[in-house]
Amino acid sequence: MKTNFIIPGSQADRIINYSDSEKIERRALGLPASEPAPRGIIKQLPKGRKVVSKKAITEPKVLNEAADYGAAFVRGLRVDLPGGITHLLFSGTASVGPNGETLYPGDFRAQLWRTYHNLTGLLASEGATWHDMVRTTCYIRDIERDYGEFNSIRNEFFHALGLNPFPASTGIQARICRSDLLVEIEAIAILIK
Repeated sequence: MKTNFIIPGSQADRIINYSDSEKIERRALGLPASEPAPRGIIKQLPKGRKVVSKKAITEPKVLNEAADYGAAFVRGLRVDLPGGITHLLFSGTASVGPNGETLYPGDFRAQLWRTYHNLTGLLASEGATWHDMVRTTCYIRDIERDYGEFNSIRNEFFHALGLNPFPASTGIQARICRSDLLVEIEAIAILIK
């Protein structure tokens, strides 16, 4: 048996149909079976244990926040570890402008340059540069068609930055969250005080 529940949303109300199986799994996680979970309902941190210091990374001059269009993630996360080590974890970043719009639909090369522009802005907002970058994961909508251009631009950009060695990297063909986006990059940088 399914239960319908209306969830007020930022764009429009959504009706959620909870199946009996979904209700079982929701209860197992400590959530209400048939209604939206209130914020903070799940308390899983063991008593006396601390969490690592985390802060959302933003740079509104180059791209908007994902939450502005209903996505449930931040553009990046700064994780400060003991001993003065900081990890910067960047969510998939693409050719998105400061108002959340896709920039350069259909132009792979321009989208890739904008993606690098956006990542550079996010790095700078935390006092970091590409020299702090240790890993990128690159999602390409059509890897057969675009990988040659991707690799050429990446090499040019990394050489222009004087990176040596280049960050570790993986290229993956993938559907990206918007049909007009042709490339998206997630990344990890590490800073030491």
